[in-house]
Amino acid sequence: MEDAKLTWTEKSKRELLKTVVLTVNEIDSESPTGENGTYIVMDAPDWVIVVPRLGENFLMVRQWRHGNKSLSIEFPGGVINKGEKPEEAAEREMEEETGYKAGNIVYLGSANPNPALMRNHAHFFAAEDLVATGEQHLDEDEFVEYLQIPCDEVYAKIGSEEYPHALMMGALLKYKLWKEKQL
Repeated sequence: MEDAKLTWTEKSKRELLKTVVLTVNEIDSESPTGENGTYIVMDAPDWVIVVPRLGENFLMVRQWRHGNKSLSIEFPGGVINKGEKPEEAAEREMEEETGYKAGNIVYLGSANPNPALMRNHAHFFAAEDLVATGEQHLDEDEFVEYLQIPCDEVYAKIGSEEYPHALMMGALLKYKLWKEKQL
């Protein structure tokens, strides 16, 4: 099937809500056959997620997630600042949240968190040859505990109540595929 038979055309865009972390827009679009539709789309900066390995452990963070109303164990990550390259954001976020620097950081790929609603991407990185700096550098509103968790435990528990973040599953899959290629 040709792409033209599937592609919609955006006709107009209205900002409904602008927050620190995202903007909600109402989009009027036209289907390939001429029908009109109105859709909600969120614009947000791109994110990074870093999968840091320290021996037989992953270095992870535990933090409160307001949407899920619970604590979540995740890989370090965060928003890419304006003008910052994804690799720079990955290195910065990992050091801020864990107090470790990576001797080797590798780009694993990216994904759209939810293409039906969102326009941003999460960029995944592997981090190895970690060196402790001795302290975290958290943002004012960040309350994060870093942990060393055995890799096998993370693979077994990803997607559980303790590890609910779906993007972490994507990051772990990209990491696993990258490691398999190295063997």
